Amino acid sequence: MQHHRLSAASAPYPAPGAEGEFPMRYAGSSRHTLALMVVCMSAVLPSAAAQAQTHGAWPSKPVRWIVPYPPGGSSDLVARAVGTRLAEQLGQPVLIDSRPGAGGVMGSAIAARAAPDGYTLLLANIAPLAISPHIQSNLGYDVMRDFDAVTLLATGPTLLAVGPSLPVKSVAELIALARAKPGQLKYGSGGSGTPAHLTTELLRMMTGIDVLHVPYKGTGQAVTDLLGGHIDFVFASPPAAAAHVKAGKLRALATSSAKRTSLAPELPTMDESGVPGFAMVTWWGVVVPARTDRSIIDRLNAALHKSLAFADTKERFAALGVDVQANSPAEFRAFMAAELARYAQMSKQIGLKAD
Repeated sequence: MQHHRLSAASAPYPAPGAEGEFPMRYAGSSRHTLALMVVCMSAVLPSAAAQAQTHGAWPSKPVRWIVPYPPGGSSDLVARAVGTRLAEQLGQPVLIDSRPGAGGVMGSAIAARAAPDGYTLLLANIAPLAISPHIQSNLGYDVMRDFDAVTLLATGPTLLAVGPSLPVKSVAELIALARAKPGQLKYGSGGSGTPAHLTTELLRMMTGIDVLHVPYKGTGQAVTDLLGGHIDFVFASPPAAAAHVKAGKLRALATSSAKRTSLAPELPTMDESGVPGFAMVTWWGVVVPARTDRSIIDRLNAALHKSLAFADTKERFAALGVDVQANSPAEFRAFMAAELARYAQMSKQIGLKAD
């Protein structure tokens, strides 16, 4: 049985680490056949958008925004930071639909199979749309074929944080400890193919350390286990880790981006910490099912750009440690294609393979 959470974008933020469903692979010939049937039928039937225009202007009912991660994580918070203003721009409620599992793949597959009528959005993320296609099989979707780009929303770094009992105060000390104890240090992630996973694998490749991967349902749960001493370190999004760092419960060593983050300007980059050339950031955007009417995409793009321009949206993004971004559908599509190519090469270099 699948469990998910549907809530209005204006609802209070849920607590980090809230329950989501267990990661599952999207597989099975029957589901694949159904997906193919939907694609074939949509090629010969009138578009849902055209039918909607016949009965009135879009949108005429609430819009569902699928977030493919558990409530309380960075993706959920990014969507909520934009969703309230987006609802105002559209004149309809925007409902956040949490569909976690398989590092964002489950929710993304659900969005790919939705009707292209403008009433289902997907919070696009680097993991399911740029990384997972190269290291997971049977995704249930093709990124460039099954989604239409709307806009980029934000980019941001991750923070390298260690547990309170780990006797290290710098990246150099962490690397030295990992080399002294090969295969003994454990790192957490939000699942295979997530930024935390690939970022740590990049660190492993660049430094030669041997560490053990422990995947979770979401980064928030990895941070919870880090606080409990069950794992040793994690590359976590600022929303998941910053509060614990400020409270002294975790120790942040560096930021994964090429430049320091405004959320913690005193924190050095990985490059400054002795790993030359290290740079990894995550990103979020909005896509819709392929074959969505262009007029709907253009209106969504305009509404999202206006939503991002509000001072309170920028403030909420700043509090999350992410930078506001916005572009055109064509620019975002080109960006996604470039990210797919980049992580194809990186996955090959690191040695990650489709499972």
